[in-house]
Amino acid sequence: MPESNEASEAPKRGRLARLVIDTRPLRRREFRLLWLGELVSETGSNIAVVALYVQVYQITGSALAVGGIGLVQFVPILLSALFGAPLVDRHDRRSILLIAHWCEAGAALLLLVGVLIGSPPLVLVYFAAALVAGSGSLAQAARAAMTPNLVTNDELPAALALNQAMWNTCLIVGPALGGVLIARFGLGIAYGLDLVTFAAALISVRLMLPHPPAHLEELKTSGPETLPEHEASEEEGWARVTAGFRYLKGRRVLQATFIVDLIAMIFGMPRALFPVLAEVQFNGGPALVGLLFSAVAVGALIGALTSGWVHRIRRQGLAVLVAVAVWGAGIVAFGVSGSSIGLALGCLAVAGGADVISAVFRNTILQRSVPDDLRGRLSGIHILVVTGGPRLGDMEAGLVATLTSPTVSVVSGGVICILAVGLLAILVPSFTNYRAPE
Repeated sequence: MPESNEASEAPKRGRLARLVIDTRPLRRREFRLLWLGELVSETGSNIAVVALYVQVYQITGSALAVGGIGLVQFVPILLSALFGAPLVDRHDRRSILLIAHWCEAGAALLLLVGVLIGSPPLVLVYFAAALVAGSGSLAQAARAAMTPNLVTNDELPAALALNQAMWNTCLIVGPALGGVLIARFGLGIAYGLDLVTFAAALISVRLMLPHPPAHLEELKTSGPETLPEHEASEEEGWARVTAGFRYLKGRRVLQATFIVDLIAMIFGMPRALFPVLAEVQFNGGPALVGLLFSAVAVGALIGALTSGWVHRIRRQGLAVLVAVAVWGAGIVAFGVSGSSIGLALGCLAVAGGADVISAVFRNTILQRSVPDDLRGRLSGIHILVVTGGPRLGDMEAGLVATLTSPTVSVVSGGVICILAVGLLAILVPSFTNYRAPE
């Protein structure tokens, strides 16, 4: 009897294992250190994000000014992609990550000092927001370039899914906790916690081994003749900066992974309106703002934790398009949810679940398609899209809300997202039909 029970239960466990997130990459020391450090520091960063949006709305009372956060953050993100990401392909990625984290901690300290002095000028808040965006973008580029070298090729989709699970856990806990703490104790506690949690990232990265780019290590042993053609013929300076963009030329599948995310984030990300909607539509305060931020991440975390099936999907381009269309539909539903906060949070969660599936497939296509010596620069472009898109979306949402209404801004953005995805599917059939290599 025990043998027959075990035999009958084995297929059930197998099916469950294929659904639940794959945790094999966490067995690898270097990936585990990186992952755990970011888990703590990203939680603090997301506490501070709520404080930043609430603070600007308290100072100005303007949706457009809150959207302005996106504009001042987009410029340093762009500069980081152009001039910071090339450094990731030429220097030890662990050292770059340490420098970026120190800069992020400095921005958190500046925001904390601004609160402690009383009423900080808007320009100080904007400057600190710009500093944290630029240094955070550089840190992301270094982490993204390191990750494929910390795990096996077979474990890469699982590692990316674990990263999504980690980030979205932080996006749930951070904003929800931040909203409650800000409502009870004020803005200072949020910025103070952000500063303290950066210690975890600094310690974990310090414990890691140096991680120079793999192609430079090969060059030491094999000689310059082993350099890829695009690297061997490349001049220093501007040519090196633009190498990532040149690599994208003619590669329509890679281009589409960036375009589809820009569509989703510019038109379908209404986070700049959360402080306004919390007050005028749901009659809430900072605690509700935190819940709105967290709701997207709740769905994303559920999507990441049930992502064990993603490695079996071969038509990854089509999967991205479907996921982004579902994201847009979730945002439209959020916009027409009225004063029902439960329905609104549920719609944001659905959108977040779709977004994380899109992110896993887009990252997998990118990391498997790009050689190591360009991975930092392509990761920089990817982060420019992933982090810069929402910043442009902040400005778009704030501007449309100022010209019309917050509801019109949310609904129209979701509709445009759906229509644009359909158009992309028609115009770039190579992306729609893209299949993962065996």
